[in-house]
Amino acid sequence: MTSAGLAVILLGFSAVLSVAAIGVALFAVWRSQVLVVLADERARAGLRQCQETTAALQKALAGLAARLEDIEQQPPAAADPVLPRAGLNLCKRSQVLRMHRRGDLPDRIATALELPVQEVDLLIKVHRIVIGKL
Repeated sequence: MTSAGLAVILLGFSAVLSVAAIGVALFAVWRSQVLVVLADERARAGLRQCQETTAALQKALAGLAARLEDIEQQPPAAADPVLPRAGLNLCKRSQVLRMHRRGDLPDRIATALELPVQEVDLLIKVHRIVIGKL
C-alpha cells in the first residue's frame, strides 16, 4: 500500500468518525430537547396542582372566617352565677344533733336536712369528741 492509499483510508475513516460524532451530537441535542419539554410539562402540572390546592385552602379559610364572624356576632351566653354554698349554720347544726339524739341514722338526717352525709357524720364525730372532753 502506498502512502496515498493510506492517506485516503485515514481520510475516509476520519470522515466516518466525523459523521458519527455529528450524529451522536444531534441525538444528544434532540434528547435534551425532549427532556426539557418533559420537565416543563411536569413543572406546569405541579404548578396547576399547587394553584388548585391554594384555591381550595383559600375557600376553606374564607368559610372559617365567615363562621367566626357569625360566632362573634352572636350575643355571649349568660352564665348563671353559682353562689358558693354557705357553711352549715347553727340552726342546721342543732337540728342534726337533735335528730341524732332521737336515734335517726346519718343518711336519714342528711336526706331530711338536704346535707351531704359526710357533713352529718363529721358533725356527729365532732360532737362526740367535745362531749368526751367534758
